[in-house]
Amino acid sequence: MALLDISIVNSALPTIQGEIGASGTEGTWIGTSYLVAEIVVIAMAGWLVRILGLRLLLVLAASLFMVFSVLCGLAQDLDTMIIGRIGQGLTGGAMIPTAMLIVALRLPRSQQMQGTAGLAVAVVMGPLLGPIVGGWLTEALSWRYAFFINLPVGFGLLVLLMLGLPPSPRDYSELRDADWLGALGLTGGLGALTVLLEEGQREQWFASVLIRQLAVVAILGAIMVAIGQIRARRPIINLRLFCRPAVGAIMIMTMVLGAIFYGFNYAIPQYLGLVAGYNALQAGKIAFVAGLPMLMMMPISPWMMQKIDIRPIIAVTVLMVAWACWQDSHLTAQSAGESFIVTQIVRGGAMAVAMIFLNQAAVASVPMEDAGDVSGLFNVARNLGGSFGLAGIATVQDHQFNVHLWDINQTLAANDPDVQSGFASLMATFGIGDEAMTAAYAALQGQLGVDALVMAFNDVFFALALACVVVVPLAMWLRPLPKSAAMVMH
Repeated sequence: MALLDISIVNSALPTIQGEIGASGTEGTWIGTSYLVAEIVVIAMAGWLVRILGLRLLLVLAASLFMVFSVLCGLAQDLDTMIIGRIGQGLTGGAMIPTAMLIVALRLPRSQQMQGTAGLAVAVVMGPLLGPIVGGWLTEALSWRYAFFINLPVGFGLLVLLMLGLPPSPRDYSELRDADWLGALGLTGGLGALTVLLEEGQREQWFASVLIRQLAVVAILGAIMVAIGQIRARRPIINLRLFCRPAVGAIMIMTMVLGAIFYGFNYAIPQYLGLVAGYNALQAGKIAFVAGLPMLMMMPISPWMMQKIDIRPIIAVTVLMVAWACWQDSHLTAQSAGESFIVTQIVRGGAMAVAMIFLNQAAVASVPMEDAGDVSGLFNVARNLGGSFGLAGIATVQDHQFNVHLWDINQTLAANDPDVQSGFASLMATFGIGDEAMTAAYAALQGQLGVDALVMAFNDVFFALALACVVVVPLAMWLRPLPKSAAMVMH
Protein backbone atom coordinates (compact mmCIF):
# COMPACT_ATOMS: atom_id res chain seq x y z
CA MET A 1 0.00 0.00 0.00
CA ALA A 2 2.75 2.43 0.97
CA LEU A 3 4.98 1.58 -1.99
CA LEU A 4 2.11 1.69 -4.48
CA ASP A 5 1.36 5.27 -3.49
CA ILE A 6 4.86 6.40 -4.46
CA SER A 7 3.92 6.22 -8.13
CA ILE A 8 0.14 5.75 -8.28
CA VAL A 9 -0.45 9.46 -9.00
CA ASN A 10 2.11 9.63 -11.83
CA SER A 11 -0.33 8.56 -14.53
CA ALA A 12 -3.16 10.71 -13.18
CA LEU A 13 -1.07 13.82 -12.50
CA PRO A 14 -2.24 15.89 -15.51
CA THR A 15 -5.88 15.16 -14.63
CA ILE A 16 -5.35 15.96 -10.94
CA GLN A 17 -3.62 19.24 -11.78
CA GLY A 18 -6.51 20.30 -13.97
CA GLU A 19 -9.19 19.51 -11.38
CA ILE A 20 -7.51 21.13 -8.37
CA GLY A 21 -6.24 24.14 -10.33
CA ALA A 22 -2.48 23.46 -10.07
CA SER A 23 0.11 24.47 -12.63
CA GLY A 24 2.62 21.95 -13.96
CA THR A 25 5.32 23.14 -11.55
CA GLU A 26 2.95 23.15 -8.58
CA GLY A 27 1.64 19.72 -9.51
CA THR A 28 5.08 18.16 -9.09
CA TRP A 29 4.75 18.76 -5.36
CA ILE A 30 2.02 16.11 -5.27
CA GLY A 31 4.76 13.54 -5.76
CA THR A 32 7.64 15.41 -4.12
CA SER A 33 5.85 16.03 -0.82
CA TYR A 34 5.21 12.28 -0.41
CA LEU A 35 8.83 11.34 -1.10
CA VAL A 36 10.25 14.01 1.22
CA ALA A 37 8.09 12.93 4.16
CA GLU A 38 8.64 9.24 3.48
CA ILE A 39 12.42 9.34 3.31
CA VAL A 40 12.66 11.23 6.61
CA VAL A 41 10.52 8.70 8.49
CA ILE A 42 12.26 5.70 6.90
CA ALA A 43 15.51 6.87 8.45
CA MET A 44 13.86 7.23 11.88
CA ALA A 45 11.77 4.04 11.83
CA GLY A 46 14.06 2.05 14.14
CA TRP A 47 13.87 4.79 16.77
CA LEU A 48 10.07 4.94 16.51
CA VAL A 49 9.79 1.16 16.98
CA ARG A 50 11.85 1.39 20.19
CA ILE A 51 9.53 4.09 21.56
CA LEU A 52 6.07 2.85 20.54
CA GLY A 53 6.57 -0.85 19.95
CA LEU A 54 5.99 -2.53 16.60
CA ARG A 55 2.24 -3.15 16.77
CA LEU A 56 1.23 0.27 18.08
CA LEU A 57 3.45 2.03 15.53
CA LEU A 58 2.01 0.05 12.62
CA VAL A 59 -1.60 0.38 13.81
CA LEU A 60 -1.17 4.16 14.11
CA ALA A 61 0.61 4.33 10.75
CA ALA A 62 -2.04 2.27 8.92
CA SER A 63 -4.94 4.19 10.49
CA LEU A 64 -3.49 7.61 9.73
CA PHE A 65 -2.48 6.50 6.23
CA MET A 66 -6.14 5.83 5.49
CA VAL A 67 -7.18 9.19 6.97
CA PHE A 68 -4.68 11.06 4.81
CA SER A 69 -5.67 8.99 1.76
CA VAL A 70 -9.28 10.16 2.21
CA LEU A 71 -8.04 13.73 2.57
CA CYS A 72 -6.17 13.42 -0.76
CA GLY A 73 -9.18 11.81 -2.46
CA LEU A 74 -11.49 14.63 -1.34
CA ALA A 75 -9.02 17.45 -2.05
CA GLN A 76 -10.38 20.39 -4.01
CA ASP A 77 -7.20 22.50 -3.94
CA LEU A 78 -3.43 22.05 -4.01
CA ASP A 79 -2.85 22.91 -0.34
CA THR A 80 -5.19 20.16 0.88
CA MET A 81 -3.62 17.68 -1.53
CA ILE A 82 -0.08 18.46 -0.36
CA ILE A 83 -1.07 18.17 3.33
CA GLY A 84 -2.59 14.77 2.58
CA ARG A 85 0.44 13.60 0.64
CA ILE A 86 2.83 14.67 3.41
CA GLY A 87 0.68 12.71 5.87
CA GLN A 88 0.72 9.68 3.57
CA GLY A 89 4.50 9.89 3.30
CA LEU A 90 5.03 10.16 7.05
CA THR A 91 2.80 7.18 7.82
CA GLY A 92 3.76 5.08 4.78
CA GLY A 93 7.44 5.64 5.49
CA ALA A 94 7.00 4.05 8.92
CA MET A 95 5.55 0.90 7.36
CA ILE A 96 8.22 0.20 4.73
CA PRO A 97 11.34 -0.61 6.83
CA THR A 98 9.38 -2.16 9.73
CA ALA A 99 7.52 -4.68 7.56
CA MET A 100 10.33 -7.23 7.79
CA LEU A 101 10.11 -7.26 11.57
CA ILE A 102 6.74 -8.97 11.22
CA VAL A 103 8.32 -11.75 9.16
CA ALA A 104 11.16 -12.07 11.68
CA LEU A 105 8.81 -12.18 14.67
CA ARG A 106 5.87 -14.23 13.38
CA LEU A 107 7.44 -16.87 11.13
CA PRO A 108 9.64 -19.76 12.26
CA ARG A 109 13.20 -19.53 11.00
CA SER A 110 12.61 -22.34 8.49
CA GLN A 111 9.91 -20.25 6.73
CA GLN A 112 11.57 -16.84 6.82
CA MET A 113 13.14 -17.21 3.37
CA GLN A 114 9.71 -17.74 1.81
CA GLY A 115 8.24 -14.89 3.85
CA THR A 116 10.93 -12.45 2.87
CA ALA A 117 10.70 -13.50 -0.79
CA GLY A 118 6.99 -12.65 -0.66
CA LEU A 119 7.74 -9.32 0.95
CA ALA A 120 10.37 -8.61 -1.70
CA VAL A 121 7.65 -8.95 -4.34
CA ALA A 122 5.76 -6.08 -2.70
CA VAL A 123 8.93 -4.00 -2.46
CA VAL A 124 9.64 -4.15 -6.20
CA MET A 125 6.10 -4.45 -7.55
CA GLY A 126 4.53 -1.51 -5.70
CA PRO A 127 6.26 1.27 -7.68
CA LEU A 128 5.83 -0.69 -10.93
CA LEU A 129 2.11 -1.30 -10.44
CA GLY A 130 1.44 2.30 -9.45
CA PRO A 131 1.26 3.85 -12.95
CA ILE A 132 -0.95 1.01 -14.25
CA VAL A 133 -3.37 1.05 -11.32
CA GLY A 134 -3.48 4.84 -11.27
CA GLY A 135 -3.97 5.06 -15.02
CA TRP A 136 -6.75 2.46 -15.04
CA LEU A 137 -8.62 4.01 -12.10
CA THR A 138 -8.37 7.45 -13.69
CA GLU A 139 -9.66 6.24 -17.04
CA ALA A 140 -12.40 3.94 -15.67
CA LEU A 141 -13.60 5.87 -12.58
CA SER A 142 -11.82 8.96 -11.28
CA TRP A 143 -8.35 9.92 -10.10
CA ARG A 144 -9.82 10.15 -6.58
CA TYR A 145 -10.09 6.36 -6.46
CA ALA A 146 -6.31 6.16 -6.70
CA PHE A 147 -6.46 7.27 -3.05
CA PHE A 148 -9.74 5.64 -1.99
CA ILE A 149 -8.36 2.23 -3.03
CA ASN A 150 -6.27 2.37 0.16
CA LEU A 151 -9.37 2.09 2.38
CA PRO A 152 -10.27 -1.60 1.91
CA VAL A 153 -6.57 -2.54 1.93
CA GLY A 154 -6.01 -0.49 5.05
CA PHE A 155 -8.94 -1.96 6.95
CA GLY A 156 -7.75 -5.46 6.09
CA LEU A 157 -4.26 -4.54 7.26
CA LEU A 158 -5.57 -3.27 10.60
CA VAL A 159 -7.48 -6.49 11.23
CA LEU A 160 -4.40 -8.60 10.46
CA LEU A 161 -2.16 -6.43 12.62
CA MET A 162 -4.50 -6.73 15.60
CA LEU A 163 -4.91 -10.50 15.17
CA GLY A 164 -1.40 -11.42 14.09
CA LEU A 165 0.87 -9.20 16.20
CA PRO A 166 1.03 -9.40 20.00
CA PRO A 167 1.48 -6.14 21.94
CA SER A 168 5.14 -5.18 21.95
CA PRO A 169 7.14 -3.38 24.66
CA ARG A 170 7.47 0.39 24.58
CA ASP A 171 10.34 2.44 25.90
CA TYR A 172 9.32 6.03 26.49
CA SER A 173 12.69 6.71 28.10
CA GLU A 174 13.95 6.94 24.52
CA LEU A 175 12.13 10.27 24.36
CA ARG A 176 14.10 11.58 27.35
CA ASP A 177 17.47 10.34 26.13
CA ALA A 178 16.81 10.82 22.41
CA ASP A 179 19.23 12.40 19.99
CA TRP A 180 16.93 15.37 19.39
CA LEU A 181 19.62 17.41 17.68
CA GLY A 182 20.27 14.55 15.26
CA ALA A 183 16.54 14.00 14.75
CA LEU A 184 16.01 17.66 13.88
CA GLY A 185 19.03 17.68 11.58
CA LEU A 186 17.96 14.44 9.89
CA THR A 187 14.43 15.74 9.31
CA GLY A 188 15.49 19.14 8.00
CA GLY A 189 18.58 17.99 6.15
CA LEU A 190 17.08 14.99 4.36
CA GLY A 191 13.89 16.89 3.60
CA ALA A 192 15.79 19.87 2.18
CA LEU A 193 18.12 17.64 0.15
CA THR A 194 15.21 15.71 -1.35
CA VAL A 195 13.34 18.90 -2.30
CA LEU A 196 16.56 20.36 -3.71
CA LEU A 197 17.04 17.34 -5.95
CA GLU A 198 13.39 17.21 -7.02
CA GLU A 199 13.04 20.94 -7.76
CA GLY A 200 16.59 21.86 -8.78
CA GLN A 201 16.11 21.56 -12.54
CA ARG A 202 12.83 23.50 -12.58
CA GLU A 203 14.36 26.23 -10.42
CA GLN A 204 17.56 26.46 -12.50
CA TRP A 205 19.60 25.07 -9.62
CA PHE A 206 21.75 27.59 -7.71
CA ALA A 207 20.48 30.51 -9.73
CA SER A 208 17.39 30.17 -7.51
CA VAL A 209 17.24 31.67 -4.01
CA LEU A 210 15.08 28.70 -2.93
CA ILE A 211 17.69 26.15 -4.00
CA ARG A 212 20.46 28.04 -2.23
CA GLN A 213 18.39 28.16 0.94
CA LEU A 214 17.66 24.44 0.71
CA ALA A 215 21.37 23.73 0.26
CA VAL A 216 22.15 25.69 3.44
CA VAL A 217 19.46 23.79 5.37
CA ALA A 218 20.80 20.46 4.07
CA ILE A 219 24.36 21.35 5.15
CA LEU A 220 23.20 22.53 8.58
CA GLY A 221 21.19 19.32 8.94
CA ALA A 222 24.27 17.24 8.13
CA ILE A 223 26.27 19.17 10.75
CA MET A 224 23.57 18.58 13.38
CA VAL A 225 23.48 14.86 12.61
CA ALA A 226 27.29 14.74 12.84
CA ILE A 227 27.21 16.43 16.27
CA GLY A 228 24.60 13.90 17.38
CA GLN A 229 26.89 11.07 16.29
CA ILE A 230 29.56 12.39 18.66
CA ARG A 231 27.51 13.54 21.65
CA ALA A 232 24.41 11.32 21.81
CA ARG A 233 24.40 8.11 23.84
CA ARG A 234 22.43 6.47 21.03
CA PRO A 235 22.37 8.51 17.80
CA ILE A 236 19.13 8.74 15.82
CA ILE A 237 20.86 6.72 13.08
CA ASN A 238 24.28 5.11 13.34
CA LEU A 239 26.40 6.65 10.61
CA ARG A 240 29.53 5.07 12.05
CA LEU A 241 28.52 2.02 10.06
CA PHE A 242 29.90 3.78 6.98
CA CYS A 243 33.37 3.23 8.42
CA ARG A 244 32.94 -0.38 7.35
CA PRO A 245 34.10 -0.60 3.68
CA ALA A 246 31.44 -3.19 2.83
CA VAL A 247 28.62 -0.95 4.11
CA GLY A 248 29.90 2.05 2.14
CA ALA A 249 30.19 -0.03 -1.04
CA ILE A 250 26.69 -1.42 -0.59
CA MET A 251 25.15 2.02 -0.08
CA ILE A 252 26.85 3.48 -3.18
CA MET A 253 25.70 0.57 -5.35
CA THR A 254 22.20 0.79 -3.88
CA MET A 255 22.00 4.48 -4.71
CA VAL A 256 22.98 3.81 -8.34
CA LEU A 257 20.46 0.98 -8.70
CA GLY A 258 17.81 3.13 -7.00
CA ALA A 259 18.51 5.89 -9.53
CA ILE A 260 18.04 3.42 -12.39
CA PHE A 261 14.91 1.79 -10.91
CA TYR A 262 13.07 5.04 -10.28
CA GLY A 263 14.68 6.76 -13.27
CA PHE A 264 13.39 4.23 -15.80
CA ASN A 265 9.97 4.17 -14.14
CA TYR A 266 9.88 7.88 -14.93
CA ALA A 267 11.77 8.02 -18.24
CA ILE A 268 10.04 5.20 -20.16
CA PRO A 269 6.48 6.55 -19.71
CA GLN A 270 7.79 10.03 -20.54
CA TYR A 271 9.46 8.81 -23.73
CA LEU A 272 6.49 6.74 -24.87
CA GLY A 273 4.07 9.58 -24.16
CA LEU A 274 6.09 12.35 -25.82
CA VAL A 275 7.61 10.43 -28.74
CA ALA A 276 5.42 7.38 -29.43
CA GLY A 277 2.08 8.96 -28.45
CA TYR A 278 1.14 6.34 -25.84
CA ASN A 279 -1.47 7.14 -23.22
CA ALA A 280 -0.73 6.70 -19.49
CA LEU A 281 -2.08 3.15 -19.28
CA GLN A 282 -0.21 1.95 -22.39
CA ALA A 283 3.05 3.43 -21.14
CA GLY A 284 2.48 1.97 -17.68
CA LYS A 285 2.16 -1.52 -19.15
CA ILE A 286 5.58 -1.22 -20.80
CA ALA A 287 7.12 -0.03 -17.52
CA PHE A 288 5.48 -2.95 -15.75
CA VAL A 289 7.22 -5.51 -18.00
CA ALA A 290 10.26 -5.19 -15.71
CA GLY A 291 8.15 -6.59 -12.88
CA LEU A 292 7.56 -9.95 -14.57
CA PRO A 293 11.16 -11.25 -14.30
CA MET A 294 11.28 -9.80 -10.79
CA LEU A 295 8.37 -12.04 -9.84
CA MET A 296 10.09 -15.05 -11.38
CA MET A 297 13.41 -14.38 -9.66
CA MET A 298 11.97 -13.99 -6.16
CA PRO A 299 11.24 -17.70 -5.47
CA ILE A 300 14.75 -18.83 -6.46
CA SER A 301 16.62 -15.99 -4.73
CA PRO A 302 16.91 -17.85 -1.38
CA TRP A 303 18.41 -20.86 -3.17
CA MET A 304 20.84 -18.61 -5.05
CA MET A 305 22.02 -17.06 -1.79
CA GLN A 306 22.87 -20.48 -0.42
CA LYS A 307 24.76 -21.60 -3.55
CA ILE A 308 26.41 -18.57 -5.18
CA ASP A 309 29.08 -16.19 -3.88
CA ILE A 310 27.60 -12.73 -3.51
CA ARG A 311 30.51 -10.88 -5.16
CA PRO A 312 30.36 -12.36 -8.67
CA ILE A 313 26.55 -12.41 -8.71
CA ILE A 314 26.39 -8.69 -7.78
CA ALA A 315 29.02 -7.83 -10.39
CA VAL A 316 27.27 -9.84 -13.13
CA THR A 317 23.77 -8.52 -12.38
CA VAL A 318 24.94 -4.89 -12.26
CA LEU A 319 26.68 -5.39 -15.60
CA MET A 320 23.44 -6.84 -16.99
CA VAL A 321 21.61 -3.69 -15.85
CA ALA A 322 24.35 -1.63 -17.55
CA TRP A 323 23.89 -3.61 -20.79
CA ALA A 324 20.13 -3.02 -20.75
CA CYS A 325 20.63 0.72 -20.21
CA TRP A 326 23.21 0.83 -23.01
CA GLN A 327 20.87 -0.98 -25.40
CA ASP A 328 18.19 1.64 -24.67
CA SER A 329 20.62 4.39 -25.68
CA HIS A 330 20.14 3.52 -29.38
CA LEU A 331 16.54 4.69 -29.82
CA THR A 332 15.17 6.51 -32.86
CA ALA A 333 12.08 8.63 -33.38
CA GLN A 334 10.37 5.48 -34.71
CA SER A 335 11.09 3.43 -31.56
CA ALA A 336 7.98 2.45 -29.61
CA GLY A 337 7.07 0.20 -26.70
CA GLU A 338 8.40 -3.01 -28.24
CA SER A 339 11.90 -1.49 -28.26
CA PHE A 340 11.94 -1.73 -24.45
CA ILE A 341 10.59 -5.25 -24.00
CA VAL A 342 13.88 -7.20 -23.98
CA THR A 343 15.79 -4.59 -22.02
CA GLN A 344 13.01 -4.29 -19.45
CA ILE A 345 13.05 -8.06 -18.93
CA VAL A 346 16.84 -8.15 -18.50
CA ARG A 347 16.90 -5.05 -16.32
CA GLY A 348 14.03 -6.24 -14.14
CA GLY A 349 15.46 -9.69 -13.45
CA ALA A 350 19.00 -8.43 -12.83
CA MET A 351 17.77 -5.57 -10.63
CA ALA A 352 15.70 -7.93 -8.46
CA VAL A 353 18.64 -10.24 -7.79
CA ALA A 354 21.10 -7.39 -7.22
CA MET A 355 18.88 -5.52 -4.77
CA ILE A 356 18.01 -8.64 -2.73
CA PHE A 357 21.65 -9.69 -2.52
CA LEU A 358 22.76 -6.16 -1.58
CA ASN A 359 20.12 -6.03 1.13
CA GLN A 360 21.34 -9.30 2.58
CA ALA A 361 24.95 -8.15 2.32
CA ALA A 362 24.10 -4.98 4.25
CA VAL A 363 22.55 -6.92 7.14
CA ALA A 364 25.33 -9.53 7.13
CA SER A 365 28.06 -6.88 7.25
CA VAL A 366 27.12 -5.57 10.73
CA PRO A 367 26.36 -7.07 14.16
CA MET A 368 22.71 -7.99 14.73
CA GLU A 369 22.17 -5.05 17.09
CA ASP A 370 22.96 -2.70 14.17
CA ALA A 371 20.68 -4.47 11.67
CA GLY A 372 17.87 -1.95 12.17
CA ASP A 373 20.17 1.01 11.53
CA VAL A 374 21.74 -0.51 8.43
CA SER A 375 18.26 -1.39 7.13
CA GLY A 376 17.23 2.25 7.52
CA LEU A 377 20.38 3.37 5.71
CA PHE A 378 19.70 0.88 2.91
CA ASN A 379 16.17 2.20 2.36
CA VAL A 380 17.34 5.82 2.54
CA ALA A 381 20.11 5.07 0.02
CA ARG A 382 17.61 3.50 -2.40
CA ASN A 383 15.19 6.44 -2.16
CA LEU A 384 17.91 9.09 -2.23
CA GLY A 385 19.36 7.35 -5.26
CA GLY A 386 15.95 7.68 -6.88
CA SER A 387 15.90 11.41 -6.11
CA PHE A 388 19.43 11.88 -7.43
CA GLY A 389 18.50 9.86 -10.51
CA LEU A 390 15.37 11.86 -11.28
CA ALA A 391 17.21 15.14 -10.75
CA GLY A 392 20.08 14.00 -12.96
CA ILE A 393 17.77 12.71 -15.68
CA ALA A 394 15.84 15.99 -15.78
CA THR A 395 19.06 18.04 -15.91
CA VAL A 396 20.81 15.95 -18.56
CA GLN A 397 17.67 15.65 -20.65
CA ASP A 398 16.98 19.39 -20.64
CA HIS A 399 20.60 20.33 -21.38
CA GLN A 400 21.15 17.72 -24.08
CA PHE A 401 17.81 18.50 -25.73
CA ASN A 402 18.91 22.10 -26.29
CA VAL A 403 22.37 21.00 -27.46
CA HIS A 404 20.99 18.50 -29.98
CA LEU A 405 18.28 20.87 -31.22
CA TRP A 406 20.91 23.53 -31.86
CA ASP A 407 23.20 21.04 -33.64
CA ILE A 408 20.36 19.78 -35.85
CA ASN A 409 19.33 23.30 -36.82
CA GLN A 410 22.94 24.12 -37.65
CA THR A 411 23.03 21.31 -40.20
CA LEU A 412 19.98 22.60 -42.10
CA ALA A 413 21.30 25.35 -44.33
CA ALA A 414 18.52 27.45 -45.87
CA ASN A 415 20.22 27.50 -49.26
CA ASP A 416 20.73 23.73 -49.39
CA PRO A 417 18.74 22.37 -52.39
CA ASP A 418 17.75 19.24 -50.48
CA VAL A 419 16.45 21.32 -47.56
CA GLN A 420 14.53 23.60 -49.91
CA SER A 421 13.02 20.64 -51.76
CA GLY A 422 12.03 18.87 -48.56
CA PHE A 423 10.46 22.02 -47.12
CA ALA A 424 8.55 22.64 -50.33
CA SER A 425 7.12 19.11 -50.20
CA LEU A 426 6.17 19.59 -46.55
CA MET A 427 4.55 22.96 -47.29
CA ALA A 428 2.51 21.43 -50.13
CA THR A 429 0.74 19.21 -47.62
CA PHE A 430 -0.70 22.33 -45.95
CA GLY A 431 -1.79 24.15 -49.09
CA ILE A 432 -0.45 27.47 -50.33
CA GLY A 433 0.12 30.95 -48.91
CA ASP A 434 1.54 32.33 -45.68
CA GLU A 435 -0.58 30.12 -43.45
CA ALA A 436 0.74 27.00 -45.17
CA MET A 437 4.31 28.23 -44.76
CA THR A 438 3.75 28.93 -41.05
CA ALA A 439 2.22 25.48 -40.56
CA ALA A 440 5.11 23.85 -42.42
CA TYR A 441 7.65 25.66 -40.24
CA ALA A 442 5.81 24.53 -37.11
CA ALA A 443 5.66 20.92 -38.34
CA LEU A 444 9.37 20.96 -39.20
CA GLN A 445 10.35 22.36 -35.81
CA GLY A 446 8.11 19.79 -34.13
CA GLN A 447 9.87 16.95 -35.92
CA LEU A 448 13.29 18.41 -35.13
CA GLY A 449 12.21 18.70 -31.49
CA VAL A 450 11.23 15.03 -31.42
CA ASP A 451 14.60 14.04 -32.91
CA ALA A 452 16.45 16.15 -30.35
CA LEU A 453 14.36 14.70 -27.53
CA VAL A 454 15.13 11.12 -28.59
CA MET A 455 18.83 11.94 -28.69
CA ALA A 456 18.59 13.46 -25.21
CA PHE A 457 16.93 10.29 -23.88
CA ASN A 458 19.72 8.25 -25.48
CA ASP A 459 22.28 10.36 -23.60
CA VAL A 460 20.41 9.79 -20.33
CA PHE A 461 20.32 6.02 -20.78
CA PHE A 462 24.01 5.93 -21.72
CA ALA A 463 24.88 7.91 -18.57
CA LEU A 464 22.97 5.40 -16.43
CA ALA A 465 24.82 2.52 -18.12
CA LEU A 466 28.13 4.22 -17.40
CA ALA A 467 27.20 4.71 -13.72
CA CYS A 468 26.58 0.96 -13.42
CA VAL A 469 29.94 0.08 -14.94
CA VAL A 470 31.75 2.49 -12.59
CA VAL A 471 30.35 0.88 -9.41
CA VAL A 472 30.90 -2.76 -10.44
CA PRO A 473 34.39 -2.95 -8.81
CA LEU A 474 32.78 -2.14 -5.44
CA ALA A 475 31.36 -5.68 -5.42
CA MET A 476 34.84 -6.91 -4.44
CA TRP A 477 34.47 -5.13 -1.07
CA LEU A 478 31.45 -7.23 -0.08
CA ARG A 479 31.62 -10.02 2.46
CA PRO A 480 30.32 -13.50 1.53
CA LEU A 481 26.94 -14.33 3.03
CA PRO A 482 26.84 -17.05 5.69
CA LYS A 483 25.43 -20.11 3.93
CA SER A 484 23.24 -21.11 6.83
CA ALA A 485 21.66 -17.71 7.42
CA ALA A 486 18.01 -17.05 6.68
CA MET A 487 17.33 -14.36 4.16
CA VAL A 488 16.43 -11.00 5.65
CA MET A 489 14.70 -8.32 3.60
CA HIS A 490 14.20 -4.83 5.00
